[in-house]
Amino acid sequence: MRIAGVALLVALAGLSTGCAATAVKPWDRDLLAKKQMRLIHQPMLNAVDDHVYFSKEGSTGGMDAGGGGCGCN
Repeated sequence: MRIAGVALLVALAGLSTGCAATAVKPWDRDLLAKKQMRLIHQPMLNAVDDHVYFSKEGSTGGMDAGGGGCGCN
């Protein structure tokens, strides 16, 4: 049982580091710079949503981090 756990841990570590070694080729960077590849597709709509969350919760940045908006942190 212990060997299986160690083997699983090694396999997960190998899989998690496999993507970190890849680099974006210069001829592929134009694809990543397209509008469709943005993390936030509609910046104005996202700004309105942030304003609504700020107004209702009394907190800023509630979209990215955990925690409540009650001010008790």
